[in-house]
Amino acid sequence: MSRAPFQLAPFDAAHNRTTFCCDSEPLNRYLQEQVTQDIRRRVAVCFVALADGQRIAGYYTLTSASLLLVGLPASTGKKLPRYPTVPAVRMGRLAVDQAFRGQGLGGALLADALDRAARSEIAAFAMMVDAKDEAAAAFYRHHGFIALPDSPLTLFLPLTTVQRS
Repeated sequence: MSRAPFQLAPFDAAHNRTTFCCDSEPLNRYLQEQVTQDIRRRVAVCFVALADGQRIAGYYTLTSASLLLVGLPASTGKKLPRYPTVPAVRMGRLAVDQAFRGQGLGGALLADALDRAARSEIAAFAMMVDAKDEAAAAFYRHHGFIALPDSPLTLFLPLTTVQRS
């Protein structure tokens, strides 16, 4: 019987984050210097993928957010109540350590985040992301996210489309 290669867990200040290195210095710096402050202030939650139970192989953050109803594609907006905004969950950051690239970890972290958002007892219409560049936007589009018409690097996925287990 094989063991799962990664264990997903809420971030804990005891996790060793000094060796984490992805291709984005702001994402490295966030994990190493700021994440504990955001968690303590309740402005974000962070989940990590641990390799061998200790090394952080990847992470993502979630925060509450809202989407402007008028900013959504017309086909989506017409199905929603006429409130100025609709509730959403924002994936603020998603990063995979360079040593764990090419193993599907980014997609697994995204799936875990979507599952957490869909299972939440707090209502949210969609998960949204602000892609850092076109390559990141392509990753999210590959996973079914839809770009906002006036902001192609801001994408969303209605949580009703998420398969709940």
